[in-house]
Amino acid sequence: MKIRFAIIGCGYIGKRHALHIRQHPEAELVAAYDVVAAQTQALCADYGGKACASPEEFWAIPADLVCVCTPNGSHHEMSIAALQHHRPVLVEKPMSIKKEWCEAMLQTALRQGCPLFVVKQNRFNPPVQAVKQLLETHKLGAIYSVSLNCYWNRNAEYYRRSPWKGTLAQDGGTLFTQFSHFIDVLYYLLGDIEPLTGKTANVAHQSLIEFEDTGHFIFRLKQHPPALGTLHYTTAAYRQNMEGSITIFAENATIKIGGKYLNTIDYQCTAGFDIEGLPPSNAANAYGYYEGSMSNHDKIIENVIQTLKGREQIMTNAYDGLKVVEIIENFYKVAVP
Repeated sequence: MKIRFAIIGCGYIGKRHALHIRQHPEAELVAAYDVVAAQTQALCADYGGKACASPEEFWAIPADLVCVCTPNGSHHEMSIAALQHHRPVLVEKPMSIKKEWCEAMLQTALRQGCPLFVVKQNRFNPPVQAVKQLLETHKLGAIYSVSLNCYWNRNAEYYRRSPWKGTLAQDGGTLFTQFSHFIDVLYYLLGDIEPLTGKTANVAHQSLIEFEDTGHFIFRLKQHPPALGTLHYTTAAYRQNMEGSITIFAENATIKIGGKYLNTIDYQCTAGFDIEGLPPSNAANAYGYYEGSMSNHDKIIENVIQTLKGREQIMTNAYDGLKVVEIIENFYKVAVP
């Protein structure tokens, strides 16, 4: 039996979900809804499903899971609505832009007995999985320090085409919209993080966004004392995305997962366990006038289907999604503007 998907939010990322639902032999799209009717019609014309004209019509259609692809600031209310209709949820990153909203989502999921999946597709990147395996088998030894660098470009057109982006109320900040994937991979690999100090600034987007476009932080790895880490990020890289990397300095190796999206091994010096023969990563999400993160939504949809059918475990659960939001909030709390 096919898993019946419904999508709420029919913009770029909603269409990405729809594409991989259509391509999966065990999935079908049964319904979609967006407050912009033209977007709903366009998505369903391309990928199938009922183009719903109202929330009431959307919730009336039987579905096995709802993909929440709305702006960040509405993830919690849309997810809670789906869960209250007894529908499992796959919510886009970030899970929300407030920890308390994530807690409400998690509590509703537990109360309703419904799975709550969070999109963190960079976990599936082959280099990330290879380093995760090294960490789980303790080959790296003691962790000494880590450096996370995120250098992307977001131009004026990016914000003009999606007016909610760049707003505190719906976007939340650069660490939520652009770089929550990278914070998630850091947490996935090395555990919880305690931000210690940092500074943020809006250096190139003053007329476009209500928050920072650049930040520098120092943090502590709670599970690897006394290891420290640094975070440097910006969306002011000239013309195009430049780098998204994590470099781990450990007792038995130094390894840099790099490329633009944590999709290559850029450097390694190990005690005889070099990472070799990795399968190629998927291409990045390309939207014409900008690039996003890795296009692993096919793997997300596969994990959802296999989990609902009892064959796999959730790759990124609600607790992980909540922890990433908590870490981002803590970065902003220690930031000096």
